[in-house]
Amino acid sequence: MQPEDVIHLLREALRIGLIVGSPVLLAGMFVGLAVSLLQALTQVQDQTVAFVPKIVAMVVVLAFVLPWLVTQMTVYTQELIRQIPQMVMGG
Repeated sequence: MQPEDVIHLLREALRIGLIVGSPVLLAGMFVGLAVSLLQALTQVQDQTVAFVPKIVAMVVVLAFVLPWLVTQMTVYTQELIRQIPQMVMGG
């Protein structure tokens, strides 16, 4: 296995990790920002108020994008398994 192969594997793993994790994390971030803005406007400074809407939004987004996320992970895994003989043989 060449160093270029390892770099390619790591780059693809990081890319797929970002792709898979970003929809849920972005939903939590935007809902958290909106709730924080609402808390600042109404001067309600309870930490638990922001927790429940973020969790609900993240679960809803995950429910909608889960089939796409599974497809992305399946394609990545199939490509990774397909490349094993090439990397072991050095070709």
